[in-house]
Amino acid sequence: MRVRPISAEVLVEELADQLICREPDSYLRVALDGAPAARPEALADALVGPLRARGRPTVRIDTADFLRPASLRLEFGRDNPDSFYLGWFDEAGLAREVLDPAGPGGSGRVLTRLWDATADRAVRAPYQDLPPRAILLVSGPLLLGGGLAFDVTVHLEMSAAALARRTPAETAWTLPAYERYADEVAPASFADVVVRVDDPRHPAMVLERS
Repeated sequence: MRVRPISAEVLVEELADQLICREPDSYLRVALDGAPAARPEALADALVGPLRARGRPTVRIDTADFLRPASLRLEFGRDNPDSFYLGWFDEAGLAREVLDPAGPGGSGRVLTRLWDATADRAVRAPYQDLPPRAILLVSGPLLLGGGLAFDVTVHLEMSAAALARRTPAETAWTLPAYERYADEVAPASFADVVVRVDDPRHPAMVLERS
């Protein structure tokens, strides 16, 4: 593997420059994929300002707002890694309410939040009309390989040891799901951009995989 160490600040600026060059006359659906320990939501949040400064309206989506109801998520227990891997996130809802409307021929009307996991009920949020040339930043784990329609994919990769070290004890039960994701989906093998974040404070761009 060949990598280029990079500061977190430069990473954001370089990604912003890459994104504004893609599909300049349409909506751009961007996945920022990574386990919570990799902090994909922090990278997505950090990109909003630079993208807007470059003239691209930007909308943030987090898959934590697209969970399935608790009766489905927790059917086999609160700490079942197979259920987490296969059935926690409402991918159909994300496609229906966000990715398809922002895709070719879509309406351009999206719902940025679908489910309130705390209250375990649908969020009564209004639909939002996307401005022309808007960039949608969708952050969360396990985003790739399931057929979701993204135009650009960014994967935040961690070694198994780093992931275990940086995952809180109360969510360590999810680690087998991420191991399965790495083995079965291998997102680092096909994502458009791969960033090594064993220490999120010191990322490294993956330039070439062995």
